[in-house]
Order: sequence, then C-alpha cells, then structure tokens
Amino acid sequence: MKAKEICEYVEELAAPFAAEVGCDIWDVQFVKEAGQWYLRVKIDHPEGVTIDMCEHVSRALDAPLDEADPIPYSYMLEVSSPGIERVLRKDKHFEKYAGHPVEVRLYKAREGLEKNFVATLKEKKDDTLYLEKDGKDIEIPMENVALCRLHVEFTF
Repeated sequence: MKAKEICEYVEELAAPFAAEVGCDIWDVQFVKEAGQWYLRVKIDHPEGVTIDMCEHVSRALDAPLDEADPIPYSYMLEVSSPGIERVLRKDKHFEKYAGHPVEVRLYKAREGLEKNFVATLKEKKDDTLYLEKDGKDIEIPMENVALCRLHVEFTF
C-alpha cells in the first residue's frame, strides 16, 4: 500500500473507535522522520480532546492494525489532537474555518506576497484557495501552497 492508501485505510478503521468517545478523525498521516516511520491519527472533539480519548483510540487500533498488517515497516502510532493551530488539508477543514485567520506558507513567494503570511480564509474551491489580506482578495492555486493552518494570536 502507498502512504495515501494507508492513511485512507487507517482513517476508516479508526473512525468507529473515535466515535466511541465522541470524536471525529481530523487527519491521518504516515510519514518518515529521521529514519523512523510514524502513523499519526489526529482526533477532534468540539470541547477539546483529552488524553483518555487519545488512549482509547490508540489502544482500540492496536489489535486491528496488527491483524490487518497494512504497513510493511515498523512504525510508531501516535494519536493526538490536531492542536489549536491545526493544519487544514481537507475540504471540510476549509469549510469549517472560513472567516478565520490562517497562516499560509507558499513554496515560493509570488506576485506581491511573501512566502509566509497571515490572511483571512474565505474558502477553498476546487483547487484554489481564496483569501483576504489587507482588504485585497487573493487567489492561490493549491499546488503553490505548502501549508495552511489556523493562526492564533496571543495577547497579553
């Protein structure tokens, strides 16, 4: 299985376990970092994710993953919250957070935009990200977007 297929399989497998504790699957990633493979399952709950929720999903996934054995390498399973500055990847993420500030990282700077900037998310439609920055509308093809995540400013 390819990484994308593994993620889709694990998301389908994990969804009922997450639902048992009132959570949804936010995202699943299968990545290699510093020579180690990680299977990351991000769960979300409207009132926040607890350690107990993460533990429940992690323990519930152990046996089915061992039995199905969809991953041909050794890996670390991590179950966690997507966090306050969560990465937006799926259409449902962009829909949920329309109107919110986002941090956008481009693969390279373009037409009056720096490589990294903060803007207001308007929508993602088809393969284009629609933003508003400094009173101006911006359209960016998703192929140029390296990262889009919620932006939170802390004031003291």
